[in-house]
Amino acid sequence: MTATAVLTARALLLDMDGTLVNSDASVERVWRRWAERHGLDGDEVMKVVHGRQGYASMALLLPNRPMAQNLADNARMLAEETSDTDGVVEIPGARDFLASLDGLPHALVTSADVGLSTARMAAAGLALPEVRVTAESVGASKPDPEGFLKGAAELGVDPADCVVFEDSGAGIAAGRAAGMRVVGIGPRAGFHAPDVVVRDLTRVRVERGTDGTIQLHVTGVVAGAGGVGA
Repeated sequence: MTATAVLTARALLLDMDGTLVNSDASVERVWRRWAERHGLDGDEVMKVVHGRQGYASMALLLPNRPMAQNLADNARMLAEETSDTDGVVEIPGARDFLASLDGLPHALVTSADVGLSTARMAAAGLALPEVRVTAESVGASKPDPEGFLKGAAELGVDPADCVVFEDSGAGIAAGRAAGMRVVGIGPRAGFHAPDVVVRDLTRVRVERGTDGTIQLHVTGVVAGAGGVGA
């Protein structure tokens, strides 16, 4: 059953891949090639990689491999992903959503590094938020909450007053671990029980509260149901 939710926040923390940018085609190409090189099932690999930094995905998929090797492999993968932007497009509504945040506290919190996030946002025709927490900024990958906590700190906002926008299980877990409410975007999000789930960003309207808060009007959601809104 769909509904309308109104969430009040003082800052928004935005994932990139799957939330603002649809990069699934590139992610699939790069990671399926990696899976083939390592004799792994591509479908199983794709269940793991969304939301995490590459080295963290590799550590789960190849648990006996030294971390130094994962880090070196991750650097090569980042370069490969950065050069492969074919088919990278905005999530519906992302451009207007970002424009509506002008002058409001918000940050990009992504598992991509500076190069990859810059390339994918540009390919999708989206402006980068002024405050960005990328792979270089943290010591731990999602689902660790470090990135979201750092984003809140850089904006000067208490974590409890932040709302996270995420699509992946790792990202949703990170937002929850940071003590934040989570708006799930797209079909992956529905399996990980964020506070509300919505199909895309066309279903989110932003209003500026007179007290300095951000009012999020989210329509067509399924609240706490593990499903995707209409």
